[in-house]
Amino acid sequence: MFPSFYALQMEQEKQEKQEEQEEQEEQEEQQEQEEQQEQQEQEEQEKQEEQEEQEEQEEQEETPRPWKRILSAITVLIIVTIGGVLGPILQTNESDPKSTFLSRCKKFNQYDCQKLWDAFQQAYVNKDPCKVPVEAYDPLIAAAPFKPQCNKMMFWSKTKVVVHGFTAKRKDCFVTLEDTLLGYSLNGLTWCGKQGSNDTFTTGCPRTCENNPVDSFWIRASAAYADVACGDVTAMLSGSTTTPFDPTSTFAKVEVTRFKAPKVRSLNVVMVIQKNAKSNCKNASLQKLKNALHKGIAYSCKDVPESRIQECGSKPQIACRTCW
Repeated sequence: MFPSFYALQMEQEKQEKQEEQEEQEEQEEQQEQEEQQEQQEQEEQEKQEEQEEQEEQEEQEETPRPWKRILSAITVLIIVTIGGVLGPILQTNESDPKSTFLSRCKKFNQYDCQKLWDAFQQAYVNKDPCKVPVEAYDPLIAAAPFKPQCNKMMFWSKTKVVVHGFTAKRKDCFVTLEDTLLGYSLNGLTWCGKQGSNDTFTTGCPRTCENNPVDSFWIRASAAYADVACGDVTAMLSGSTTTPFDPTSTFAKVEVTRFKAPKVRSLNVVMVIQKNAKSNCKNASLQKLKNALHKGIAYSCKDVPESRIQECGSKPQIACRTCW
């Protein structure tokens, strides 16, 4: 008996379906194998790249080791050298102000330095460090009064490094407050006293209160130095600020107001021009400086590159009057 057409059709569909399933499984298996192989190849490649990178890094680290040793040695040498040069200065300035004051004072060979130290201490010892008025230093100023140095007196504002770098080499040209006996002896120092103690302290000294010992001294000394100004006076101002004549500065508040004609003939401003300068002699703040001068005092201003100031400082053969 032959199978019916329907049965044959069912059998054929079943067979085709089975073949299709087998083919699909075979494709999936093949695809899975390909993916595994691809993943394996990728892992091997990553591993190889990582190994090459590590070898390259080790090679780079290995190569400059002699240079590292050299640089380390140079660094140590620099630190030792700087420590040897600056160490005593820093230690002297901060830890023992009395010895610093006395050793600096003795270089001038003009006064009894111990008596000056005693007069200095009387201004602030056994006092609240925020209650040391400017007048407390009157006895010290009287004991070592500033001497007029006509045509050589230099004032400054915001140019401390430049001006002192210059006057340190050319005292034949100009003298600042910090080049005088009292200014030099106390420059860079910090000091204060405390109620109930006769000692001088260098730590815990306030600088934010108005009548602190350090600021009061410099205000008093600035006033006394300006009081003896005579002849042609020079002021070195900064072209690196937007306000070269700062109304809040000691130069503006204390010194300029004490220049008196005819004792002071002129004020000559040297505007220090550095790279990327923000101001020059045309700055508006300088009009306020001219207005603040006592009637009869002539005014002039000249823009001078810092490089020229340094050149004049390092070459004593350049005449003072031709420095700028």
